[in-house]
Amino acid sequence: MTDRSGNAPPGLLMALHLLLEQPEFPSSSDTSPDEGLIEDLPVEDKAVEQLAEGLLSHYLPDLQRSKQALQELTQNQVVLLDTLEQEISKFKECHSMLDINALFTEAKHYHTKLVNIRKEMLMLHEKTSKLKKRALKLQQKRQKEELEREQQREKEIEREKQLTARPAKRT
Repeated sequence: MTDRSGNAPPGLLMALHLLLEQPEFPSSSDTSPDEGLIEDLPVEDKAVEQLAEGLLSHYLPDLQRSKQALQELTQNQVVLLDTLEQEISKFKECHSMLDINALFTEAKHYHTKLVNIRKEMLMLHEKTSKLKKRALKLQQKRQKEELEREQQREKEIEREKQLTARPAKRT
């Protein structure tokens, strides 16, 4: 129990001196193993007070420095935790930005696909419209040809009727 210079604090020396003036401890051969414990020792209040003051004066500065160092470490740890949380949030933002960029790229890709599909649908619509017009024209032409053939057949049948010999009427 010495300070850093190797000297014991004065209060501690005084308390030790008072304890040494106490009557001697009984020898261990005369008593039972439970006798002579600290509880059985007669102790003066002044000696206890001086020992406590000596111990406090000896260890209190180191304890206070340790307490201060722990407080500084705790503050530094809080600062580090805050910094770490900020860095994590920045990382998450960067990661979400990459996700957003990927989504925009994908959206652009699908937009291009939709534009191409729309162009193709318009082209198919134009082709089907032209085919419908052509089919209508062909149908009208076929109906006209059929009508003309029917009329031609009727003319031929009429002509054949006129050409067939008829018996002459007797008068």
